[in-house]
Amino acid sequence: MTEHIVSAFENELKSLAQRVAEMGGLTEKQIVGAIDALVRGDNELAQTVREADPAIDAMQRDIEETGVLVIAKRQPMAIDLREIVGALRIASDLERIADLAKNIAKRVIVINGTLPAPKVTGGFEAMSKLALERVKEVLDAYAQRDVAAAMDVWKADGDIDALYNSLFRELLTYMLEDPRNIGACTHLLFCAKNLERIGDHATNIAETVHYMVKGVALSDERPKLDTTSIITAGT
Repeated sequence: MTEHIVSAFENELKSLAQRVAEMGGLTEKQIVGAIDALVRGDNELAQTVREADPAIDAMQRDIEETGVLVIAKRQPMAIDLREIVGALRIASDLERIADLAKNIAKRVIVINGTLPAPKVTGGFEAMSKLALERVKEVLDAYAQRDVAAAMDVWKADGDIDALYNSLFRELLTYMLEDPRNIGACTHLLFCAKNLERIGDHATNIAETVHYMVKGVALSDERPKLDTTSIITAGT
């Protein structure tokens, strides 16, 4: 009977981790779709990204409800409890990442519908590629419980900040050169900030992986190179 209970508990933990992995895959797809829509000016794709968001929200709620139920039923301790708490934290970060992608898609529709926009796709492509790489890498670190790989993501957060700072200055220059660019560039500034925030959430996940495996929170100060303070990510 004891072996049966242990086996059932292990299966519940594996199922929870698998749901997080599935949610991560859908979240990555949302990032790709949002940026492709922005770069190509594809309103239809942007709308598809917006419409896919409720499914990710539902996955996050399902993971949360399942995790709470397992805690109530099994009363886990130590590493088993950290596994569940970690899954809940990561699902929350993934839900937020998907929200940020949705917000980019919403702004694509506004820009393409009414506003002239300068050509800054190169900066967004570079920044989104790096943000997506960080998300993929940290989800792989979670799947493998690889603290070293998670810490590589954590330490590299400044790379995305540097690209954001560059894109921020470029967009401000366009706004100063021609007031007609202000509307579109304001939306693009929010899009850039959303990508920077996606990188921050990847860093959050890296910290969670460290906590899950090591049992302690990181005490070091998070590396940040974001020198801007004018705008925050909107939803």
